[in-house]
Order: sequence, then structure tokens, then C-alpha cells
Amino acid sequence: MSKLIRILSLAVAIVLAASCALAEGDLLSAIRERGTLIIATEGDWAPWTYHNEANELVGLDIEIGRAVAAYLGVEAQFEETSWDSILAGVDSGRFDLACNGVGYTEERAKKYDFSTPYVYTHKVLVVRSDNDTIHSFEDLKGKKTANTASSTYAAIAEAYGATVTGVDTLADTLQLVLQGRVDATVNSEVTINDYLKEHPEAPLKVVAESEGDPVAIPIRKVPEAESLLAAVNEALEALRADGTLKAISEKYFGGLDLSAAPQE
Repeated sequence: MSKLIRILSLAVAIVLAASCALAEGDLLSAIRERGTLIIATEGDWAPWTYHNEANELVGLDIEIGRAVAAYLGVEAQFEETSWDSILAGVDSGRFDLACNGVGYTEERAKKYDFSTPYVYTHKVLVVRSDNDTIHSFEDLKGKKTANTASSTYAAIAEAYGATVTGVDTLADTLQLVLQGRVDATVNSEVTINDYLKEHPEAPLKVVAESEGDPVAIPIRKVPEAESLLAAVNEALEALRADGTLKAISEKYFGGLDLSAAPQE
């Protein structure tokens, strides 16, 4: 019984220490006291974050999240959730940060602090192979697209005049395109390439692509999280310098190193 009491007392002490650290304005200290970095991710968006044949959570974002956590001296604790819940969970403090291919935008930067980018990707416009009316983003005016609500992809489609049908997963997105229920989708180039590699028979084609866009880690924009942001940036710089970001990018992006900023 005394051993159980000691264990419970220790657990309470750890929780209280973490609470005090956070109250004192240092989220990084709270994370280190807790021993885990709580990371939000979808878990169904290959090659960023998905389950392999053994049902293990894998992907570029999973490896980067683990590498960042290790640099901070803690374990990565991934919480799988829908895209709509990711940024809201970061905002509420449910998650410490997110690793989910989140694109940096000026609008998002008003509410969240972003780490330095860890990869730079292209957005592509995808239609059915028999579609001969859409050749550029400008051709989306008056058309229908499928995208995750509140994503940068949906925002781009709407900016070009499309009506967006909200979906939850990439599979749902491409199914609507294939069925002809929507005209197109705007999505990540590496994600589409991964899908077409797995489904070479799919009657889809890429008709346009954007410039390289920065992908970074969103963190709550509050004073107590500034220490975490600085530590994450330090971790990413170290991972870039020792070649880890390059190796992870090449592993999941078909040999492509997207960790370097695009040349002007």
C-alpha cells in the first residue's frame, strides 16, 4: 500500500509541477515536466500522416514530430483528430502544436505563431482525365471543387471563384472528382503523387500547380508558448543542419528534398 501511495504522490507532484510551470508562463517547462509533447495530426493523409499496413502511425509529419520531441528531451504523443479540430485544439491548449502539413498563411499567422518552415510544397489542380474545360486555376470560376473546409486548398479554390464542397479525407475528395460530382480539387502535389502511385489506374490528371509554399508547425500565439516556439525553431535548425529533414523528405516524397527554400 505504501508503494502505491508513493507512486500516486509522485504522479500528483509531476502534475502540480507542470501546472506551476505553465502558470508561471513557460509552456516548454510544463512539457518537459510532463515528459511528452502533445502533437495533433490527422493520421489519414499520406504521405504526411497515415497508417501503414501494420496499422502503425507513420509519415513525414510523424517522423518530424518525433525528432522535434526528442530534441526537446521528451516523448512525442500523437493525438489523431479531424482537420477541423487541429487548429482549434492548438488554440484551446488541448494540443501543444500540430504536425500535419499545415501551410503558412498571413491570415493564420494572425492567430498562431508558426515555426520556420520544414518543407516547401506545391499545390496542384486535379481534374478527371476526360475534363477539357479546366486548364488553370483561373478556370475554376463558377466550378465546383472538393476540399477540407478551412484548409488553404479550399481558400485558394474559393479565391478563384469556385464553390467548395467540404470533405473529411483525401479519399472522399478524389471520389467526388471521379464521380463527376465536383469538377476539381486543389491539393498537395506530394499527396496527389502518392495517391496516383498507389492508384495508377485512376482517371485523374494534374493541370496546374502553384509556386513553392512553406509548411510549418503552428503553436498557440500566447506569451507562455514563446519558449516552445523558440525551442521548436532551434530543433528544426539542428535537424536541417544534420540532414535529418532532407532524409525524411526524400523518404516520403519519392526521393525529393523539399526541405530547402525555393530559389528566387
